[in-house]
Amino acid sequence: MDYLSVIQMLNVSHGPSGDERQIAATIRRLAEPYADDCRVDTMGNLIVHKKGSGPKVMFAAHMDSIGLIVTHIDKDGYLSFGKLGGIHPDSILHTPFRFQNGVTGVVALRQKKSLKDVTVNDLYLDIGAKDEAHARRLVQVGDTAVSHMPAYMLESRLVSPYLDNRISCAAMLEALSMIRTHTSDLYFVFTVQEELGLRGSKPAAYAIDPDYGIAVDVTIGREIEDDKKGSSVLGGGAAIKVMDNSVICHPKMVETLENLALSSKIPCQRDVITGGGTDAGSIHLTRDGVVTGGISIPCRYIHSPVEMVEKSDVTAAARLIAAFATKNL
Repeated sequence: MDYLSVIQMLNVSHGPSGDERQIAATIRRLAEPYADDCRVDTMGNLIVHKKGSGPKVMFAAHMDSIGLIVTHIDKDGYLSFGKLGGIHPDSILHTPFRFQNGVTGVVALRQKKSLKDVTVNDLYLDIGAKDEAHARRLVQVGDTAVSHMPAYMLESRLVSPYLDNRISCAAMLEALSMIRTHTSDLYFVFTVQEELGLRGSKPAAYAIDPDYGIAVDVTIGREIEDDKKGSSVLGGGAAIKVMDNSVICHPKMVETLENLALSSKIPCQRDVITGGGTDAGSIHLTRDGVVTGGISIPCRYIHSPVEMVEKSDVTAAARLIAAFATKNL
């Protein structure tokens, strides 16, 4: 799969947390050739079903992104905004953002102050408006904006905003294309509002009532040698989740995924992080509990406009997803 082209296609689609309709429509078009059924639930989750007579398996990758939401337009036409998800002021200052209607703007700082003290309230969006009336012809309070930075390759590494978690959506789509025969009843779910507290995966998992669940997401990729935030490294293969702040994965799932990777000669590593969470956090608590694990893609500079992944890790993740989907459980 040409990951750069897929990410460019996905990033054109508007899809911040709470308004994932465009990104869901784009992913649906890409997934339909491999599905028996595609539907969108009340929350907006895209559920891609490949029917089988065996146990229910739910794979979940969130398709929402972090973003900005306009809270006020001042007399000079500048936009105050709130954050949708984990926005870090130092990561977005002096970067461009795009609204759904195509209007763009740049993030600027209201006053001179140390970056370590800057909060979202100290930032504003400049959309080039002459005054408030001009700005209101372009955008409204409540409109949302997403990063307008480009996606590009650095050797074998892909750099782009919103690889968290569009790159996992790409891996799920690639896995769908790999599946030829299977007995499990497969549900590939592209979830909404993960960045706001795993909101979309909760009702999706309740409705599907899976026997097994796997969250597919990015994980912290160590940026420097002494970085101890996470266990995974770029180029180390698919990261099999053991723990994050939302879940301790079922030992049976960790063992099964590791054995599958070994038998299929898929490069892998263990994923242990002490902060952050994934849709696994809500899936494993569904009804009377679900045997849940995670397949992660190491990513540097998460929640910045220049997230970075290694192509071989994405391929390894897609292969491991497909291996689990086709395993007789």
